[in-house]
Amino acid sequence: MICKENKIRFYHARIAAMGPNREIFTGELHVEGNRITYVGDAENAPQKMWDREIDVENDLLLPGFKNAHTHTAMTFLRSYADDVPLQTWLYEKIFPMEDKLTKEDQYWLIRLGIMEYLTSGITANFDMYRDFDCHAEVSRDVGFRTVMCSGLNDFCSSVEEVKEQFYRLNEMSPLVSCQLGFHAEYTTKRETLEQLAKVALDLRKPVYTHIAETKKEVEECYEKYHVSPFGFLDSIGMFAHGGGGFHGGWMSEEDKKICQKNKLAIVSNPSSNLKLASGIADLCGLMDAGIPVALGTDGPASNNALDMFREMYLASVLPKVYHKDAAAMKADDVLSMATTQGALVMGLKDCDCLAEGKLADIIRIDMKRPNMQPEHDILKNLVYSGSKENVRMTMVDGKILYEDGQFFMDEDPLDVYRQTAKIIERMENN
Repeated sequence: MICKENKIRFYHARIAAMGPNREIFTGELHVEGNRITYVGDAENAPQKMWDREIDVENDLLLPGFKNAHTHTAMTFLRSYADDVPLQTWLYEKIFPMEDKLTKEDQYWLIRLGIMEYLTSGITANFDMYRDFDCHAEVSRDVGFRTVMCSGLNDFCSSVEEVKEQFYRLNEMSPLVSCQLGFHAEYTTKRETLEQLAKVALDLRKPVYTHIAETKKEVEECYEKYHVSPFGFLDSIGMFAHGGGGFHGGWMSEEDKKICQKNKLAIVSNPSSNLKLASGIADLCGLMDAGIPVALGTDGPASNNALDMFREMYLASVLPKVYHKDAAAMKADDVLSMATTQGALVMGLKDCDCLAEGKLADIIRIDMKRPNMQPEHDILKNLVYSGSKENVRMTMVDGKILYEDGQFFMDEDPLDVYRQTAKIIERMENN
């Protein structure tokens, strides 16, 4: 069933707008169409006719989480290639299976991934994978917000295709946008990278890529170009108009200076980096340098969950171990990475907070679960003890897509599961 209400009043709500002061207040939030039209106290709330009025019962309303780096269609590889190093994982396990994928396969696999996003309070994803059109179509049809990032490399696609996709997808739907990108320095020839850098310069657009994910990647780049991946890409003008890097676990002080100069962001993926033993990003060092930090799950083949609560927890505790300082990272800073910063890194400037005129990408957090009690500090509870069980509602673009365990989409969840099982069976038998 699809949820069709377009004028919704939320009342008796606690609201974490995630604005500059990050304070929580009690009041109302109104949605009309796909925009927030009121956020404030109940006494001053305008009186209107509503399609639905929701008593939030003192639960928490929050901007939806932004999964700032993922590969959604890789749901078919969840638990398939575990417990092996990254390079083996990629070249001996992942790439051969991906060669068996069809467009129809990706359709169902992406639907499965979006369902998991919704249960985790994720309202937008920054996705890098093969079939842009398929993912864009699913996102549009489901009503989910997706930013596509091209994964240009030596094995598929071309600079010309990336440019064409950029123009086409940015015109496809208000729910779909596209950013320039490439898979990684180590999978892409210099000539191709130089061509992409010129396109980014001509279009005056940012570029995003996997970078400094492993020690091996950085060392091999030094062997080829005598500089780090950041240094090499900077030398060819790749980041003339900004962008960002996914992972950033092996960055030098010089790399940070390059990020500062080019206004680059880093998207950390703590669960995936730990599982693949890739490294631990110095999030505190990045923040101290004024480098924006967002969070991503990476793909379900390397994580294996698409769970932003797990990423927030790890992003809050790993810096404490890294710096041997229990005060190194604050919970509200991590929550900002998962919401506001993620939106800004992805180019979703109208999805960064709950305020009048912003897009209505909203989640409801159940505060009556045992893990949210007592309420010494609600935001710390959310980061340190919160889980997917606390997500009561996920709204994207003014439409409720998930509420109290029920999906409001145009496909029965059981059909999605059955189709996914068929895909796996076919691949295993080929």
